[in-house]
Amino acid sequence: MSAEHPERDRTPDDVPAAEAAEAAEAPAAGQPERPAGTPGDPAPAEAAAPARRRRRRDPLAAVLIGVLTLLLGFAFAVQVRSTDTDTQLAGAREEDLVRILDDLTAQQDRLRQEIADQRSALDQLGSSDSDSAVALQEARERAEALSILNGSVAAQGEGMTMTIRDPATGITSSVLLTAIQELRGAGAETMQVDQVRIGVSSAVTGTPGNLAIDGQQLQAPYVFQVIGSSQDMATAMSIPGGVVSTVGGRGGSVDIVQSDRVVVDALRPLDAPQYAAPDSGN
Repeated sequence: MSAEHPERDRTPDDVPAAEAAEAAEAPAAGQPERPAGTPGDPAPAEAAAPARRRRRRDPLAAVLIGVLTLLLGFAFAVQVRSTDTDTQLAGAREEDLVRILDDLTAQQDRLRQEIADQRSALDQLGSSDSDSAVALQEARERAEALSILNGSVAAQGEGMTMTIRDPATGITSSVLLTAIQELRGAGAETMQVDQVRIGVSSAVTGTPGNLAIDGQQLQAPYVFQVIGSSQDMATAMSIPGGVVSTVGGRGGSVDIVQSDRVVVDALRPLDAPQYAAPDSGN
């Protein structure tokens, strides 16, 4: 079979398939061959435009995602901090919540009363014909109030006498200190335990059966004489989980007697300042 006539090597079945392939590759009759770049074909620049737009959107999307992540983290941190206190209060006992509420109410009442007193004093100083006399009277009253608070003078007024008995020798220094703090929170203006006047720097030390306040030995039963709102203070001592409950759990007992007149006559010596001196204004 000669190589000069390859068409003779094709079988009859191969002729239609080959002709059909050539007809598909050739342009249709009467139609000119369309050059590259005609409107029917997508231009290379147009095909690359979506890719460029996607590349431009990717950095913007990354920035937006980063900002949203920061905002979400900040909101989560704020939510954690804001709910931390709520979680602590939610886990507190009912008696603890009652005590916290009573303390806050008493502090609010004292602050309101102090504001009212200061406004009244200011009104008197501004409207009096004799400002010097009013100022002198105001200074004397403040000196008396400070003397009562620091324990340098005796005082009397409405209050109560509270006696803590300790037959089982289970009362610790923390129990007495808690009683003092709770009484102050309930509005006690001044008090003494046995013959020891309580001041702002008073310290309760020692072991059960051998307790002392400011270095002065105490003997059970421990007698508190307190001036203030007798009803408020008695309520503060008797709340669930309070002083009465704590002392009872340690084998002791508490007796409270409210009175219209309680005398606090134990005096507290004033310490001479070692470093401080009056400011002359110069």
